[in-house]
Amino acid sequence: MTTVSVPQFSRVNQREFNKALKANVNRYFKDKGIAKSANGAMIFKTIFHITMWITSYVLVMFGNLPLVWQYVMFAVLGFFISQVTVNIGHDAIHGAYSKKKWVNDLLSHTFNFNGASAYMWKRMHNVAHHTYTNVDGYDGDIEPFPLIRISPFAPYFKVHRFQNKYAYFFYGLGTLSWVFAKDYVKFFQNEVGNYNGEDHPAKEYFFLFFYKLINYSLYIVVPFVFIEQPWYHILLGFLLMHWMSGFFLASIFMLAHALEEVTFDKPDDNGNLHSSFHTHQLSTTVNFATESKLAAFLTGGLNQQVEHHLFPNICSCHYPALAKVVRETAKEFDQPYQEMSFAEALQSHNRFLKDMGDPRFAKKENRVA
Repeated sequence: MTTVSVPQFSRVNQREFNKALKANVNRYFKDKGIAKSANGAMIFKTIFHITMWITSYVLVMFGNLPLVWQYVMFAVLGFFISQVTVNIGHDAIHGAYSKKKWVNDLLSHTFNFNGASAYMWKRMHNVAHHTYTNVDGYDGDIEPFPLIRISPFAPYFKVHRFQNKYAYFFYGLGTLSWVFAKDYVKFFQNEVGNYNGEDHPAKEYFFLFFYKLINYSLYIVVPFVFIEQPWYHILLGFLLMHWMSGFFLASIFMLAHALEEVTFDKPDDNGNLHSSFHTHQLSTTVNFATESKLAAFLTGGLNQQVEHHLFPNICSCHYPALAKVVRETAKEFDQPYQEMSFAEALQSHNRFLKDMGDPRFAKKENRVA
Protein backbone atom coordinates (compact mmCIF):
# COMPACT_ATOMS: atom_id res chain seq x y z
CA MET A 1 0.00 0.00 0.00
CA THR A 2 1.22 3.50 -0.84
CA THR A 3 0.28 6.77 0.78
CA VAL A 4 -0.82 9.48 -1.64
CA SER A 5 -1.18 13.08 -0.55
CA VAL A 6 -4.36 14.86 -1.53
CA PRO A 7 -5.17 18.56 -1.94
CA GLN A 8 -6.51 20.38 1.08
CA PHE A 9 -9.39 22.85 0.91
CA SER A 10 -9.26 26.17 2.72
CA ARG A 11 -11.21 26.26 5.98
CA VAL A 12 -11.93 29.96 5.80
CA ASN A 13 -15.64 30.81 6.14
CA GLN A 14 -16.66 27.17 5.77
CA ARG A 15 -18.04 26.15 9.15
CA GLU A 16 -20.92 28.59 9.52
CA PHE A 17 -22.16 28.26 5.95
CA ASN A 18 -21.85 24.48 6.05
CA LYS A 19 -23.71 24.30 9.36
CA ALA A 20 -26.52 26.60 8.19
CA LEU A 21 -26.90 24.84 4.83
CA LYS A 22 -27.21 21.39 6.38
CA ALA A 23 -29.62 22.67 9.04
CA ASN A 24 -31.86 24.36 6.46
CA VAL A 25 -31.97 21.32 4.22
CA ASN A 26 -32.69 18.96 7.13
CA ARG A 27 -35.42 21.32 8.31
CA TYR A 28 -37.04 21.16 4.88
CA PHE A 29 -37.36 17.38 5.03
CA LYS A 30 -38.50 17.44 8.64
CA ASP A 31 -41.16 20.07 7.98
CA LYS A 32 -42.42 18.18 4.94
CA GLY A 33 -42.29 14.85 6.75
CA ILE A 34 -40.61 13.15 3.80
CA ALA A 35 -37.55 10.97 3.33
CA LYS A 36 -34.43 11.99 1.42
CA SER A 37 -34.70 8.89 -0.77
CA ALA A 38 -36.84 8.16 -3.83
CA ASN A 39 -40.50 9.20 -3.86
CA GLY A 40 -43.41 7.94 -5.96
CA ALA A 41 -42.47 10.09 -8.95
CA MET A 42 -38.93 8.69 -8.89
CA ILE A 43 -40.22 5.12 -8.76
CA PHE A 44 -42.52 5.82 -11.72
CA LYS A 45 -39.60 7.29 -13.67
CA THR A 46 -37.52 4.23 -12.83
CA ILE A 47 -40.17 1.83 -14.11
CA PHE A 48 -40.68 3.94 -17.23
CA HIS A 49 -37.00 4.14 -18.20
CA ILE A 50 -36.27 0.48 -17.47
CA THR A 51 -39.33 -0.55 -19.48
CA MET A 52 -38.32 1.62 -22.43
CA TRP A 53 -34.72 0.39 -22.25
CA ILE A 54 -35.74 -3.27 -22.32
CA THR A 55 -38.43 -2.70 -24.95
CA SER A 56 -36.09 -0.84 -27.30
CA TYR A 57 -33.45 -3.54 -26.80
CA VAL A 58 -35.90 -6.30 -27.70
CA LEU A 59 -37.12 -4.41 -30.78
CA VAL A 60 -33.58 -3.78 -31.99
CA MET A 61 -32.37 -7.33 -31.49
CA PHE A 62 -35.45 -9.41 -32.33
CA GLY A 63 -37.90 -7.08 -34.10
CA ASN A 64 -36.74 -7.91 -37.64
CA LEU A 65 -37.24 -4.24 -38.53
CA PRO A 66 -36.78 -2.57 -41.93
CA LEU A 67 -33.31 -1.06 -42.24
CA VAL A 68 -34.32 2.57 -41.63
CA TRP A 69 -36.29 1.64 -38.51
CA GLN A 70 -33.43 -0.56 -37.37
CA TYR A 71 -31.20 2.52 -37.28
CA VAL A 72 -33.91 4.57 -35.58
CA MET A 73 -34.29 1.97 -32.86
CA PHE A 74 -30.52 1.71 -32.35
CA ALA A 75 -30.57 5.46 -31.67
CA VAL A 76 -33.58 5.10 -29.35
CA LEU A 77 -31.82 2.29 -27.50
CA GLY A 78 -28.74 4.48 -27.04
CA PHE A 79 -30.91 7.24 -25.64
CA PHE A 80 -32.55 4.95 -23.09
CA ILE A 81 -29.21 3.47 -22.10
CA SER A 82 -28.24 6.99 -21.09
CA GLN A 83 -31.57 7.41 -19.35
CA VAL A 84 -31.31 4.36 -17.11
CA THR A 85 -27.72 5.18 -16.19
CA VAL A 86 -28.24 8.85 -15.39
CA ASN A 87 -31.73 8.58 -13.89
CA ILE A 88 -31.40 5.33 -11.95
CA GLY A 89 -27.86 3.99 -11.70
CA HIS A 90 -26.37 7.37 -10.86
CA ASP A 91 -28.59 7.90 -7.81
CA ALA A 92 -28.14 4.28 -6.76
CA ILE A 93 -24.33 4.39 -6.86
CA HIS A 94 -24.42 7.53 -4.73
CA GLY A 95 -26.54 5.60 -2.22
CA ALA A 96 -29.24 8.22 -2.71
CA TYR A 97 -31.99 6.20 -4.34
CA SER A 98 -33.00 4.18 -1.29
CA LYS A 99 -32.24 3.90 2.42
CA LYS A 100 -31.75 0.19 1.78
CA LYS A 101 -28.29 -0.72 0.55
CA TRP A 102 -29.49 -3.78 -1.36
CA VAL A 103 -31.84 -1.62 -3.44
CA ASN A 104 -29.02 0.76 -4.35
CA ASP A 105 -26.73 -2.16 -5.15
CA LEU A 106 -29.38 -3.77 -7.35
CA LEU A 107 -30.14 -0.63 -9.33
CA SER A 108 -26.45 0.18 -9.75
CA HIS A 109 -26.30 -2.82 -12.09
CA THR A 110 -27.90 -0.63 -14.75
CA PHE A 111 -24.34 0.68 -15.10
CA ASN A 112 -22.72 -2.75 -15.17
CA PHE A 113 -25.06 -4.22 -17.77
CA ASN A 114 -24.49 -1.21 -20.00
CA GLY A 115 -20.74 -1.63 -19.91
CA ALA A 116 -19.63 0.89 -17.28
CA SER A 117 -18.23 -0.51 -14.06
CA ALA A 118 -20.33 0.73 -11.15
CA TYR A 119 -17.38 0.06 -8.88
CA MET A 120 -15.01 2.24 -10.91
CA TRP A 121 -17.64 4.93 -11.41
CA LYS A 122 -18.01 5.19 -7.66
CA ARG A 123 -14.30 5.90 -7.36
CA MET A 124 -13.83 8.08 -10.42
CA HIS A 125 -17.06 10.04 -9.98
CA ASN A 126 -18.23 9.87 -6.36
CA VAL A 127 -14.75 10.28 -4.91
CA ALA A 128 -12.61 12.08 -7.48
CA HIS A 129 -15.03 14.30 -9.39
CA HIS A 130 -17.31 15.15 -6.49
CA THR A 131 -14.48 16.00 -4.12
CA TYR A 132 -12.11 17.76 -6.50
CA THR A 133 -14.44 19.19 -9.13
CA ASN A 134 -12.47 20.99 -11.85
CA VAL A 135 -9.18 20.49 -9.99
CA ASP A 136 -6.30 19.79 -12.35
CA GLY A 137 -4.85 16.31 -11.94
CA TYR A 138 -7.63 15.06 -9.67
CA ASP A 139 -10.88 15.41 -11.60
CA GLY A 140 -10.59 13.02 -14.53
CA ASP A 141 -13.76 14.43 -16.07
CA ILE A 142 -11.90 17.54 -17.20
CA GLU A 143 -9.39 15.39 -19.09
CA PRO A 144 -11.71 13.57 -21.51
CA PHE A 145 -9.54 13.38 -24.62
CA PRO A 146 -6.31 15.11 -25.78
CA LEU A 147 -8.12 16.74 -28.73
CA ILE A 148 -10.55 18.46 -26.34
CA ARG A 149 -9.10 21.06 -23.99
CA ILE A 150 -11.43 21.75 -21.06
CA SER A 151 -9.03 22.69 -18.30
CA PRO A 152 -6.93 25.86 -18.65
CA PHE A 153 -4.11 23.83 -17.11
CA ALA A 154 -4.24 21.18 -19.86
CA PRO A 155 -1.61 21.10 -22.65
CA TYR A 156 -2.45 23.33 -25.59
CA PHE A 157 -2.27 22.14 -29.20
CA LYS A 158 -2.98 24.13 -32.35
CA VAL A 159 -5.88 21.85 -33.24
CA HIS A 160 -7.73 23.16 -30.18
CA ARG A 161 -8.47 26.32 -32.16
CA PHE A 162 -11.20 24.34 -33.90
CA GLN A 163 -12.51 22.38 -30.94
CA ASN A 164 -15.77 24.30 -30.72
CA LYS A 165 -16.52 22.82 -34.17
CA TYR A 166 -15.53 19.19 -33.59
CA ALA A 167 -15.87 18.66 -29.82
CA TYR A 168 -19.55 17.79 -29.99
CA PHE A 169 -18.81 14.82 -32.23
CA PHE A 170 -16.24 13.46 -29.82
CA TYR A 171 -18.66 13.83 -26.91
CA GLY A 172 -20.61 11.02 -28.49
CA LEU A 173 -17.63 8.68 -28.30
CA GLY A 174 -17.49 8.85 -24.51
CA THR A 175 -19.30 5.60 -23.76
CA LEU A 176 -17.25 3.69 -26.35
CA SER A 177 -14.11 4.77 -24.53
CA TRP A 178 -15.74 3.96 -21.22
CA VAL A 179 -16.83 0.45 -22.19
CA PHE A 180 -13.69 -0.63 -24.04
CA ALA A 181 -10.83 1.29 -22.44
CA LYS A 182 -11.37 3.73 -19.58
CA ASP A 183 -12.55 1.28 -16.91
CA TYR A 184 -9.65 -1.08 -17.59
CA VAL A 185 -7.04 1.69 -17.64
CA LYS A 186 -8.22 3.37 -14.46
CA PHE A 187 -8.74 0.06 -12.67
CA PHE A 188 -5.18 -1.11 -13.21
CA GLN A 189 -3.61 2.33 -12.77
CA ASN A 190 -5.48 2.48 -9.47
CA GLU A 191 -4.91 6.21 -9.12
CA VAL A 192 -7.93 8.37 -9.85
CA GLY A 193 -10.46 8.13 -7.06
CA ASN A 194 -8.34 5.79 -4.94
CA TYR A 195 -6.01 8.25 -3.30
CA ASN A 196 -5.04 6.16 -0.29
CA GLY A 197 -3.50 3.53 -2.50
CA GLU A 198 -5.65 0.66 -1.26
CA ASP A 199 -5.78 -2.41 -3.47
CA HIS A 200 -9.05 -3.30 -5.13
CA PRO A 201 -11.00 -6.09 -3.43
CA ALA A 202 -10.31 -9.43 -5.09
CA LYS A 203 -13.94 -9.84 -6.15
CA GLU A 204 -13.79 -6.61 -8.18
CA TYR A 205 -11.22 -8.15 -10.52
CA PHE A 206 -13.76 -10.83 -11.32
CA PHE A 207 -16.72 -8.45 -11.60
CA LEU A 208 -14.86 -6.08 -13.92
CA PHE A 209 -14.40 -8.78 -16.56
CA PHE A 210 -17.65 -10.60 -15.78
CA TYR A 211 -19.88 -7.59 -16.43
CA LYS A 212 -17.85 -6.49 -19.45
CA LEU A 213 -18.42 -9.96 -20.89
CA ILE A 214 -22.16 -9.62 -20.26
CA ASN A 215 -22.22 -6.24 -21.96
CA TYR A 216 -20.24 -7.45 -24.98
CA SER A 217 -22.59 -10.42 -25.26
CA LEU A 218 -25.74 -8.28 -25.05
CA TYR A 219 -24.66 -5.53 -27.43
CA ILE A 220 -22.20 -7.24 -29.79
CA VAL A 221 -22.79 -11.00 -29.91
CA VAL A 222 -26.60 -10.94 -29.79
CA PRO A 223 -27.09 -8.38 -32.61
CA PHE A 224 -24.67 -10.14 -34.94
CA VAL A 225 -26.46 -13.44 -34.31
CA PHE A 226 -30.09 -12.31 -34.46
CA ILE A 227 -30.33 -9.14 -36.57
CA GLU A 228 -30.99 -9.99 -40.20
CA GLN A 229 -28.96 -7.20 -41.75
CA PRO A 230 -25.48 -7.06 -43.32
CA TRP A 231 -22.71 -6.88 -40.72
CA TYR A 232 -21.74 -3.32 -41.59
CA HIS A 233 -25.26 -2.05 -40.87
CA ILE A 234 -25.16 -3.79 -37.49
CA LEU A 235 -21.78 -2.25 -36.75
CA LEU A 236 -22.98 1.22 -37.76
CA GLY A 237 -26.10 0.75 -35.65
CA PHE A 238 -23.94 -0.25 -32.67
CA LEU A 239 -21.81 2.88 -33.12
CA LEU A 240 -24.92 5.05 -33.47
CA MET A 241 -26.30 3.57 -30.24
CA HIS A 242 -23.11 4.46 -28.38
CA TRP A 243 -22.90 7.91 -29.94
CA MET A 244 -26.42 8.80 -28.80
CA SER A 245 -25.74 7.59 -25.28
CA GLY A 246 -22.32 9.20 -25.03
CA PHE A 247 -23.41 12.53 -26.44
CA PHE A 248 -26.32 12.87 -24.02
CA LEU A 249 -24.27 11.94 -20.96
CA ALA A 250 -21.31 14.16 -21.89
CA SER A 251 -23.56 17.13 -22.59
CA ILE A 252 -25.00 17.03 -19.07
CA PHE A 253 -21.50 17.32 -17.60
CA MET A 254 -20.33 20.00 -20.01
CA LEU A 255 -23.31 22.27 -19.39
CA ALA A 256 -22.68 22.13 -15.66
CA HIS A 257 -18.89 22.26 -15.32
CA ALA A 258 -17.36 23.54 -18.58
CA LEU A 259 -18.72 27.05 -18.91
CA GLU A 260 -17.28 30.55 -18.89
CA GLU A 261 -18.78 31.15 -15.45
CA VAL A 262 -17.06 28.29 -13.58
CA THR A 263 -13.63 28.23 -11.98
CA PHE A 264 -10.76 25.77 -12.19
CA ASP A 265 -8.03 25.20 -9.65
CA LYS A 266 -4.85 23.29 -8.96
CA PRO A 267 -3.02 22.73 -5.67
CA ASP A 268 -0.27 25.19 -4.78
CA ASP A 269 3.23 24.07 -3.82
CA ASN A 270 1.96 23.15 -0.36
CA GLY A 271 -0.95 21.10 -1.70
CA ASN A 272 -3.58 23.69 -0.80
CA LEU A 273 -6.57 24.82 -2.85
CA HIS A 274 -7.89 28.36 -2.92
CA SER A 275 -11.43 27.87 -1.61
CA SER A 276 -13.30 26.03 1.09
CA PHE A 277 -15.03 22.85 -0.01
CA HIS A 278 -18.56 24.26 -0.32
CA THR A 279 -17.44 27.49 -1.96
CA HIS A 280 -15.42 25.39 -4.41
CA GLN A 281 -18.46 23.30 -5.33
CA LEU A 282 -20.58 26.40 -5.85
CA SER A 283 -17.87 28.05 -7.96
CA THR A 284 -17.28 25.09 -10.23
CA THR A 285 -20.91 24.12 -10.88
CA VAL A 286 -23.82 25.71 -12.73
CA ASN A 287 -27.51 24.78 -12.85
CA PHE A 288 -29.32 24.97 -16.18
CA ALA A 289 -32.97 24.78 -17.27
CA THR A 290 -34.07 24.64 -13.64
CA GLU A 291 -37.67 25.57 -14.47
CA SER A 292 -38.06 22.70 -16.91
CA LYS A 293 -39.68 19.53 -15.59
CA LEU A 294 -38.70 17.82 -18.83
CA ALA A 295 -35.03 18.66 -18.27
CA ALA A 296 -35.20 17.24 -14.75
CA PHE A 297 -36.91 14.11 -16.06
CA LEU A 298 -34.34 13.50 -18.80
CA THR A 299 -31.16 14.44 -16.94
CA GLY A 300 -31.87 12.60 -13.70
CA GLY A 301 -32.05 15.95 -11.93
CA LEU A 302 -28.50 16.76 -13.01
CA ASN A 303 -29.60 19.98 -14.61
CA GLN A 304 -29.41 21.03 -10.93
CA GLN A 305 -25.88 19.92 -10.22
CA VAL A 306 -25.36 22.59 -7.59
CA GLU A 307 -27.73 20.73 -5.29
CA HIS A 308 -26.29 17.40 -6.39
CA HIS A 309 -22.72 18.39 -5.59
CA LEU A 310 -23.67 19.74 -2.19
CA PHE A 311 -25.97 16.82 -1.31
CA PRO A 312 -25.09 13.78 -3.46
CA ASN A 313 -26.62 11.47 -0.85
CA ILE A 314 -30.10 12.97 -1.41
CA CYS A 315 -32.22 11.55 -4.22
CA SER A 316 -32.33 13.74 -7.31
CA CYS A 317 -36.15 13.90 -7.23
CA HIS A 318 -35.85 16.44 -4.39
CA TYR A 319 -33.45 18.84 -6.12
CA PRO A 320 -36.09 21.24 -7.54
CA ALA A 321 -37.51 21.82 -4.07
CA LEU A 322 -34.06 22.07 -2.46
CA ALA A 323 -32.93 24.70 -4.94
CA LYS A 324 -34.80 27.46 -3.12
CA VAL A 325 -33.25 26.43 0.21
CA VAL A 326 -29.72 26.30 -1.20
CA ARG A 327 -30.12 29.53 -3.18
CA GLU A 328 -31.35 31.50 -0.19
CA THR A 329 -28.69 30.13 2.14
CA ALA A 330 -25.93 30.87 -0.36
CA LYS A 331 -27.22 34.43 -0.71
CA GLU A 332 -27.33 34.87 3.08
CA PHE A 333 -23.65 33.91 3.37
CA ASP A 334 -22.56 35.73 0.21
CA GLN A 335 -21.72 32.49 -1.58
CA PRO A 336 -21.95 32.05 -5.37
CA TYR A 337 -25.03 30.35 -6.79
CA GLN A 338 -25.05 30.04 -10.57
CA GLU A 339 -27.99 29.11 -12.79
CA MET A 340 -29.06 29.83 -16.34
CA SER A 341 -31.35 28.65 -19.11
CA PHE A 342 -30.45 25.74 -21.37
CA ALA A 343 -29.77 28.11 -24.27
CA GLU A 344 -27.54 30.31 -22.10
CA ALA A 345 -25.60 27.28 -20.87
CA LEU A 346 -25.11 25.97 -24.41
CA GLN A 347 -23.90 29.36 -25.63
CA SER A 348 -21.58 29.71 -22.64
CA HIS A 349 -20.12 26.26 -23.25
CA ASN A 350 -19.47 27.07 -26.89
CA ARG A 351 -17.71 30.31 -25.93
CA PHE A 352 -15.74 28.38 -23.32
CA LEU A 353 -14.53 25.90 -25.95
CA LYS A 354 -13.40 28.83 -28.09
CA ASP A 355 -11.57 30.37 -25.13
CA MET A 356 -9.78 27.12 -24.32
CA GLY A 357 -8.81 26.81 -27.98
CA ASP A 358 -7.54 30.37 -28.21
CA PRO A 359 -3.72 30.56 -27.97
CA ARG A 360 -4.10 33.76 -25.94
CA PHE A 361 -5.65 31.62 -23.18
CA ALA A 362 -3.22 28.74 -23.56
CA LYS A 363 -0.82 29.92 -20.87
CA LYS A 364 -3.44 31.27 -18.50
CA GLU A 365 -2.50 29.80 -15.15
CA ASN A 366 -5.93 29.46 -13.63
CA ARG A 367 -9.55 30.53 -13.59
CA VAL A 368 -9.90 30.70 -9.84
CA ALA A 369 -12.51 33.20 -8.62
